[in-house]
Amino acid sequence: MSGTSAMVRDGARQAMTWLHGWTGLLLGHILFIICLAGTLAVFKPEISRWMRPEISGQADPVRAITAATEWLSTNTTGSAGWYLSAPDGRSNVVNANYDSGGAYMSRALDPVSGAPVARDTLGGEFFYRLHFELELPYPWGRWLASLAAMLMLVAIITGIIAHKRFFKDIFTFRPGKGQRSWLDGHNALGVLSLPFHIMITFTGLLTLASLNMPWAIAAGYGADVATLYSDLTPGTVSREASGTKAPLAPVGPMLAQAQRYFGGAPVGRVYIFNPGDAAAVVTIYPVEVGAIGTLPAEISFDGATGKVLKAWTEKRAGVRAYQTIYGLHMAHFAPLLTRWLYFLGGAMLTLAIASGMILWIVKRRERAPLSIGNRLLERLNVGALVGVPIGMAAFLIANRLLPLGLAERAQQEVAVALWSAGAALLLGLVLPPALGWPLLLGLLALLCALAAALGPIWAGDVMILSGNMLLTATAVALGLLVWKQLRRRSAPTPVRRRMAPA
Repeated sequence: MSGTSAMVRDGARQAMTWLHGWTGLLLGHILFIICLAGTLAVFKPEISRWMRPEISGQADPVRAITAATEWLSTNTTGSAGWYLSAPDGRSNVVNANYDSGGAYMSRALDPVSGAPVARDTLGGEFFYRLHFELELPYPWGRWLASLAAMLMLVAIITGIIAHKRFFKDIFTFRPGKGQRSWLDGHNALGVLSLPFHIMITFTGLLTLASLNMPWAIAAGYGADVATLYSDLTPGTVSREASGTKAPLAPVGPMLAQAQRYFGGAPVGRVYIFNPGDAAAVVTIYPVEVGAIGTLPAEISFDGATGKVLKAWTEKRAGVRAYQTIYGLHMAHFAPLLTRWLYFLGGAMLTLAIASGMILWIVKRRERAPLSIGNRLLERLNVGALVGVPIGMAAFLIANRLLPLGLAERAQQEVAVALWSAGAALLLGLVLPPALGWPLLLGLLALLCALAAALGPIWAGDVMILSGNMLLTATAVALGLLVWKQLRRRSAPTPVRRRMAPA
């Protein structure tokens, strides 16, 4: 009986190993993009500060929001709404989404003048959007990201079941052993931060639950989105524009009253509906750092008179549970140390995916050395796993080199990133892997060094200086990796040692 049980266990592990490999392979490159972009998005405000070097220092949120509303009142026409995010300890601009004259705009506004910052850029928002939209139209990008996350969750669970020596793998790494080294590295990366990997994958799926599983919402509300939104945020007030023009009341007193209602918590977001109309509404939310759960309260004012219309503090258990899950994924609550732990966990998950993709090829190279599929996937690994970071580095360089007055400048930065990643992918497919790995990794090192040098590398702003130091460290690490690759390939080595790629 014990022998039969062992056979069953081994058979189950083999099945889980097979499923683990194939679920990781099917959308592995998409998962690599999602995880790498999500890891960088942990520091979205800091990246945005690096990409707007003209705006330095901290900003007062009340004064910044007041300046923004004054500029918008003068420089927009026919707006349906202004959606403003106040500066805080991490961001030093007002992030504004608004429409004017039929055109919808997303700009960073100067905290002093309220005018758009001259260097038009998406900043860290590019990595955030890439993380769950993949630069694809709605809803296709989000659906693809959701499917990839589902496969990721399956890969994590099957990987746990497939392990024979789960805890021993944390402390096992045998360098210079070809396939064994890649397996040890892949196992260690996956096991060391396994709780984080499960949490971030599961919570990521739930953030898109309304898109993936819309049936409960459809059954309860049908197409009545306005009622759904009102039930979720009872402190908001929705009303149609009256058609009668009226200036917006001073925002400063509303912000001060909102802060008192929030128990002293700073203002986080300010939404102004029907600005310039007698039926204008100003809804204010607190900053999302006091608790893990997002949107804990809101208060709405009459935009023309400044009087309170409605206020709400969220206490419903079901809503707070979802907000907490969402907040865990977004990490707005996280202090600096926790954000670095998020970054480290995301980096380990990204490297686990990349090493898994490489390991899949390494394990099959001896079984089918002439397989066209294996050769194609090997070259695709080179182009995708290095090409995506190349596109991201090119995005940072374009931020410094494109003219400030260029039309649609923010979109041009994104175009540079996508074209650079596409060119690197094509180059990886054309070149043999023995040449493609060091060439593209060397190019990535040069691009990171150039981005740091254009920083400028000795900036006065601590955020810009930190970004430059991180870029420089990445360039040095990649340079050492390329040097080691070239040195290894120039020296005579046994056939077995040639199993592993870079």
